[in-house]
Amino acid sequence: MINIIAVVVLLSALCWTQSSSGGYSINVHAYSSQWIVVPSTLGLQSTQKLNVTIEGKKYELEAQTKGPVALLALGDYKAKLVEDDHKNSYESTQTYEIQFSDGKTRRFIVVGQTE
Repeated sequence: MINIIAVVVLLSALCWTQSSSGGYSINVHAYSSQWIVVPSTLGLQSTQKLNVTIEGKKYELEAQTKGPVALLALGDYKAKLVEDDHKNSYESTQTYEIQFSDGKTRRFIVVGQTE
């Protein structure tokens, strides 16, 4: 009986850990961070650009922002893939949502990749 209770408690803890992470199970390492200003139909738009490593692959990510300009600190973050569209074998559209240490998130679209 004690073994069954121990298993139930262990499984409950594992389920709670999975749900509390919110699916942010992808490790992202940001090794470059910069701000650029790009023209848009609404005028100039601030864009945050990151060079990151995700699962051993190098990507360039972008996020348009409306708030004050601040550089993202380099280092490791947790993320989840929120869009992964492959219309054919040679093109894709991907968006990652990165979670910061205070629980806030920001979505970044993949705009480049290198080997």
